[in-house]
Amino acid sequence: MKNFSLILFLMIGFWGVPNENKIETPPLSPEMERLSIQLTDVKAVIAKNKAYNTKIAFFIDMRIKSGKNRFFVYDLESNEIIEQGLVANGVGSETNVRGELKFSNEPNSKCTSLGNYVVGSSYKGMFGKSYKLEGLNESNSNALKRAIVLHSYSAVPNEEQEYYISNSHGCPMVSEAFFKKLEKIIDNSKSKIILNIYY
Repeated sequence: MKNFSLILFLMIGFWGVPNENKIETPPLSPEMERLSIQLTDVKAVIAKNKAYNTKIAFFIDMRIKSGKNRFFVYDLESNEIIEQGLVANGVGSETNVRGELKFSNEPNSKCTSLGNYVVGSSYKGMFGKSYKLEGLNESNSNALKRAIVLHSYSAVPNEEQEYYISNSHGCPMVSEAFFKKLEKIIDNSKSKIILNIYY
């Protein structure tokens, strides 16, 4: 009997006793899983070029419908989203199925192009102050040629809604209020910010 008790004691010590107070980490949402994948890619791009901002990056998840926040300002040091807002997709990206998008890098396609962009210099255009975007991938290499820029538009709402918002001609187009937040971040950055659009 003593031997059995000793064996039982050793077995419990080896395998442990279930910890009822153990807090299990909840699984990531599909949105956060997609962001996590893109985050790894963007950090690798930034690590290769000292000209890129190592603290802040922009992410746009085109799988989220346009009436919901899908433009994220991400703090790369604290690993958290610090600002978010609505952003339009290109009218050419619409398909026969609402919410399912297609993408193109072709001129005159009016489509959103996926990939990493460098947020460049600002200029005054038909939508007021805008920022040029330089595509870093084969999927968005025509961004400058297509005049794909980051700009605001009065018809883009500032708050989330159940309905889809207006489309752009391929540009990431945001509300005027959200643009002011982005403008402050971009203009105060001494290095170039990476914008990642994914699906």
